[in-house]
Amino acid sequence: MMLIDPHAHMISRTTDDYQAMAESGIVALIEPAFWIGQPRTFVGTYVDYLSSIVGWERFRAGQFGIRHYCTVGLNSKEANNEELAEGVMDWLPRFALKEGVVAIGEIGYDEQTPLEDKYFRLQLELAKELNLPVMIHTPHRDKKRGTARSMDVCREHGLDPGMVIVDHNNEETVAETLQRGFWAGFSIYPSTKMGNARMVQILEQYGGERIIVDSACDWGISDSLGVAKTAQLALERGISKETVHRVCYQNALDAYGQSGQMREEDWLNPPAIDQRTVFEGNSILRGGREPHIEAPSDRKRRNLLIE
Repeated sequence: MMLIDPHAHMISRTTDDYQAMAESGIVALIEPAFWIGQPRTFVGTYVDYLSSIVGWERFRAGQFGIRHYCTVGLNSKEANNEELAEGVMDWLPRFALKEGVVAIGEIGYDEQTPLEDKYFRLQLELAKELNLPVMIHTPHRDKKRGTARSMDVCREHGLDPGMVIVDHNNEETVAETLQRGFWAGFSIYPSTKMGNARMVQILEQYGGERIIVDSACDWGISDSLGVAKTAQLALERGISKETVHRVCYQNALDAYGQSGQMREEDWLNPPAIDQRTVFEGNSILRGGREPHIEAPSDRKRRNLLIE
């Protein structure tokens, strides 16, 4: 079964994660722009970060046969630094038009402050102008109210719910998200937000329509194989293969494919893997390691394990 991880912060992960994801069936992933664990102090650091996720990470994923896409946006935490936020907003239109950018995101609320609201709304207007989907980050605290408010603001700005992916859902938000016609994303973490077993229970209750499973693997305790492990557990618990295919692959493709930047043929007819290639003069190879070279016809016989 082919899998897509539509929310993976790979800039914080190692090549081991890319290899493991490829071997688990991940054929494509989406890396959302977000907070890096500490505040950025000036706009140049943000520009370099966005440059990394549209450039180096796209290259790095391709070295393991995974198609890499991303979203760009000013995250809710750093929206509270108005000087930084204004600078980022000046840069965002340029990044939003780059190859492989499939949405504006992840944006929304953290503490639900006036500045968060201001820049959330400005970025919704940018998404409308560019006809791009939106990835919503729902807050960790007061999640139910923040999720409802996020959807209210999207409707106020005239966005089609079918163009908006509301991520980090849980048991108290999923019903309203689906009832209002939005895509419902779920981030699988080892002990917070949403676990594998809880996710399977949600699939048992709600089925697979407009539900998207992702790993949200990041710089904290998290699991880059969250999608694959959830898919396996769902099948073991009797969830139909069709439903698992929808929530771990097709729904993500349908939602983010609306950008025009993400197409199934990107990985069904992939370029060759050649780890001799470089990006800005840099290679993923270290210590005299032999490069892996693989034609598309050899993909089924892939074996990229580091010994």
